[in-house]
Amino acid sequence: MPTDLSRKRVVVTGGAGFLGRVVCEKLQARGCKAVLVPRRRDFDLTRAEGVERMYEQMRPEVVLHLAAEVGGIGANQANPGRYFFANMAMALHLIEAARERDLEKFVQVGTICAYPKHTPVPFREDDLWIGYPEETNAPYGVAKKAAMVMLEGYRQQYGLAGAYVLPVNLYGPHDNFDLESSHVIPALIRKCVNAQQSGDDHIVCWGTGAVSREFLYVDDAAEGILRAAEVMDEPTPINLGTGSEITIRDLVTLIAQLTGFKGEIRWDSSRPDGQPRRCLDTTRAKERLGWQAEVGFEEGLRRTIEWWRANAAVNA
Repeated sequence: MPTDLSRKRVVVTGGAGFLGRVVCEKLQARGCKAVLVPRRRDFDLTRAEGVERMYEQMRPEVVLHLAAEVGGIGANQANPGRYFFANMAMALHLIEAARERDLEKFVQVGTICAYPKHTPVPFREDDLWIGYPEETNAPYGVAKKAAMVMLEGYRQQYGLAGAYVLPVNLYGPHDNFDLESSHVIPALIRKCVNAQQSGDDHIVCWGTGAVSREFLYVDDAAEGILRAAEVMDEPTPINLGTGSEITIRDLVTLIAQLTGFKGEIRWDSSRPDGQPRRCLDTTRAKERLGWQAEVGFEEGLRRTIEWWRANAAVNA
């Protein structure tokens, strides 16, 4: 039987973040009265002691583990050790404590960075192990994939019910727009809006623009995570995406059009492109979760641009 989340005490790690806040809103809309969000200032989830205190104080029945330390290509290159440790340590301690307390269900949010660098397109979940991830984000991707292996082992040995989803690149309102650590869409939106407002005649973009990416609106991702929490009991990897891709060059052109920026787009080819292509096969999500993305790409971009224009001064 599906898990009725409205009757559960649900901890959402990362619940105050970009994706987590939408997951919490959707839980509340489902009637869940006990949505609990551990904050970093109170609980260091990379340490066993912090995880133990969180479980003791919040007494969850279901844990949705969204918390992560991650950034764009530059941030991944600058912090490979920290990103591996933080993401591996959080999953390690949270899953082990879940076993000790006979948690009803543990949902791990993985990453598309776990896929091998040269995965055949579209990415299918069965191809997760055919090679090594793209180098600039491999430590982060390997840590997240190791959490899936841990959940599989704990399911087999201890009977811990779990789920594992792999969202593609997310975007939407409340994203991280810091140019030093943000992902591509918020970074491009901020560059274009800033250039338009300042009267600049050009912007500079990383790489060649030849690589492709797939993007998923944050609300759609949140719904996919909750569907996995409701219907999955074993951590079979499940892609969450749209099944369509766009080159970074075309993405920049589209964002420039939607923001009204009419200047020159210059490419810094000394900067890395990252993984050559990303596009998911989402068949398993449709079959196992009854889920598919609902928000069109241009509509999602418009909502994101509108949010940034309204909140740029506060978040700058």
